[in-house]
Amino acid sequence: MTPTAASLTNETAASRARAVIPGGVNSPVRAFGSVGGTPLSIVAAGGATVTDVTGREYVDLVASWGPALLGHAHPRVVEAVREAATRGLSFGASTPGETELAELVADRLDLHGVRGLERLRLVSTGTEATMTAIRLARGATGRDVIIKFAGHYHGHSDGLLAESGSGVATLGLPGSAGVPAPVAGLTLVLPYNDRDAVRDAFAAHPGRIAAIIAEGAGANAGVLAPEAGFNDFLVRTARENGALFILDEVLTGFRVHPAGWWGLERARGARYVPDLFTFGKVIGGGMPLAGLGGRAELMEMLAPLGPVYQAGTLSGNPLAVAAGIETLRLSDAAVYAHVDSASARVASALTEALAAAGVAHTLSFAGSLFSVAFRDAPVRDYADAKDQDAWRYGPFFHAMLQHGVSLPPSVFEAWFLTAAHDDAALSRIEEALPYAARAAASATAP
Repeated sequence: MTPTAASLTNETAASRARAVIPGGVNSPVRAFGSVGGTPLSIVAAGGATVTDVTGREYVDLVASWGPALLGHAHPRVVEAVREAATRGLSFGASTPGETELAELVADRLDLHGVRGLERLRLVSTGTEATMTAIRLARGATGRDVIIKFAGHYHGHSDGLLAESGSGVATLGLPGSAGVPAPVAGLTLVLPYNDRDAVRDAFAAHPGRIAAIIAEGAGANAGVLAPEAGFNDFLVRTARENGALFILDEVLTGFRVHPAGWWGLERARGARYVPDLFTFGKVIGGGMPLAGLGGRAELMEMLAPLGPVYQAGTLSGNPLAVAAGIETLRLSDAAVYAHVDSASARVASALTEALAAAGVAHTLSFAGSLFSVAFRDAPVRDYADAKDQDAWRYGPFFHAMLQHGVSLPPSVFEAWFLTAAHDDAALSRIEEALPYAARAAASATAP
């Protein structure tokens, strides 16, 4: 039964959802579990704003968790999807658009004659991309063990959920039920930015480690940027021990730089080249699309050329590919410069407001991505991220919401700016921040 206009509230929408959807949500962090209150039910988005079922508009700093680099519902992206839809929604066959998108990605990762990627396989979700990259690494090396870092999130496939940050951190879970112990035991979870821990892991498991997987810059336990040279060290150490290095750019890819985090680090002097990349979010322009890529000889171990199997009926969906192509075409230097500038402006206003209210805090940055932690000391790893007055974030979050700004509903998430955040949108954020800072200051520990 469709609700009447008078009954359209976030509360009624949430109640109706809970009757048919577990927890009323299709991804856990949307439930507002760590901030409390009723989750928003969004019915529209455009530019820098989202609109809930009551018709109230909010300046948005979630950006669909990253994909909306250009802003929501960019007219040219929408038109590209609309035009593609007139030719059919799905074919279950190859299309020229898949090739065009793969070429665009490969071109972006060709930096001064260094090719980061030679082949790209499209899938539908970031979880599929990282799951397939892990399978490929195991198939290529004949080894089973994977190294990941505490606080890094690589999707919800078995074996990668331990200490994975993001929604797991938000819910206070160590991992997930339903993951067999032997599967979990094939993943070594190490503290981030800890070189000795990596060396010790290889020494303790000689000839058994297939790959190291790391987010380009962690963005699921707040922002956890790698220390200078850390990713170079990971690649070098992996190769010295016969293992591969997987750079997970599902979140950072094409968001923090035209060539993602890898491109940003190359611009800063890094020299490493990952064996495999994973992409999501921006690559699909907000549609369900992801991918994995790397050197030709490695990628061609995937079926149908090689023995590592992966398949998907909707992989390379023509509507998602159209959105991705148009998004990448439009994301030029001016877009990245604007997002960088807008992010710096909001971060500056945030720290000014919290300082004025006397709230202990630190901001962590990875390109245009940033997050706040309610502690004095910098955040270097997952243990640091958890060691904060996280209980201040709920009141802070709701004060922002009351003043018309929608933040990520967890302190363990990055804030996202877009090319559509103009002066008016940024001013609304700046006006709301002092109220939120005072709410954080007056919060009491549970």
